Amino acid sequence: METVPGRRRAAAGAFARFVLCGGGVGVAAGFAVAALASLVPWVLANALITVVSTLLATELHARFTFGAGARATWRQHTQSAGSAAAAYAVTCTAMLALHQLTAAPGAVLEQVVYLSASALAGVARFAVLRLVVFARDRARVPATATARTTHPVRSAAPGAAAPAGPAALCRAA
Repeated sequence: METVPGRRRAAAGAFARFVLCGGGVGVAAGFAVAALASLVPWVLANALITVVSTLLATELHARFTFGAGARATWRQHTQSAGSAAAAYAVTCTAMLALHQLTAAPGAVLEQVVYLSASALAGVARFAVLRLVVFARDRARVPATATARTTHPVRSAAPGAAAPAGPAALCRAA
């Protein structure tokens, strides 16, 4: 049985792997968005890079972060895409706000704002991915409950009547 401190250690380990995998992809995505934005509008660059980085990050999270050790399923990719869409909205909103507040922000300021918004969205994504997308099948019984098996009571005397069933015992009570 897993204890609460054990769950916290597991969550901390998963978060560290999430930061390493997702953060690495996020930093690379930040540079890719900046490079691609010199060729196409920033919103389109962000959308394209978000799609590619989400596919890559979902595979990494399925294989390493959350301990599945296998490729991500289509269901996991779809659910992860939903959380990535929310992250996309956060980064777009942050960048639009920056451009409303500053007429010509420099590349460094854009990167700081973009990566900060991505980090904020990343913490929320971790929770969604861990608790929903890559959640392991957990028993619906609370961890403190113990499973009990019932064994039929057998009479030691041959030919004795079989014990009464639960319905008969309830009527008798």
